Amino acid sequence: MVVSQRFLVVAAIFITCLITANIIAVKLITMGVGSWRLGGLELPAPLPAAIVIFPLSYIFGDILTEVYGYRQARRVIWLGFFCNMIAVGAFWVAGQIPALDADVQTAYDRILGYTPRILAASFAAYLVGEFANSYVLAKMKIRTKGRFLWARTIGSTIVGQGLDTSVFIAIAFGGTLPGVVIGGIIITHWLVKTIYEVVATPFTYVVVNYLKRKEDIDTYDYDTDFNPLLVTR
Repeated sequence: MVVSQRFLVVAAIFITCLITANIIAVKLITMGVGSWRLGGLELPAPLPAAIVIFPLSYIFGDILTEVYGYRQARRVIWLGFFCNMIAVGAFWVAGQIPALDADVQTAYDRILGYTPRILAASFAAYLVGEFANSYVLAKMKIRTKGRFLWARTIGSTIVGQGLDTSVFIAIAFGGTLPGVVIGGIIITHWLVKTIYEVVATPFTYVVVNYLKRKEDIDTYDYDTDFNPLLVTR
């Protein structure tokens, strides 16, 4: 199988967005997009700084599935997973080596010292969300006979990002925050990520149309086995 340079670029951007998002996610930000109540206090709804780039991984996941098909998207999703594991492993090993400056070690541990629970939440959410996103888009493409790209990208994002956010928040914070707070955080994250996809729809159209024209390809997954574990097929 010959892999085009354009495919490699899209795959590289997808994986870069994923790894970058995991690094900067430790910073919580507020963007005036809602609030939730804890006791008698009304607090701004926090968002991870990863919100500035993580939705791009879904956009490029859409592009991969739309142009190259579910099979190729599946390979890139697993490649992204293993690349992320390499990065996390390197962060952990580096964190075990004593620093010359104790303050530097403290800062390093705070930013890159992932807890096992957060890692489990991140990995599980990524796999569930990305595969759901790719599956829904591929199936909708068959149903719509390739029409209404905007509906496919937004619809698949609603499902994928909804599952991604729900799985991550539930595993990462379940039992540590009240259920109403967890629900509020999930809804806020879900809405922001979906709006991101809607705003980026023109960009998605430009890239998809460019790749289809240059690659002379428009893949439909009529005979695809959608088992996410079949990486070699």
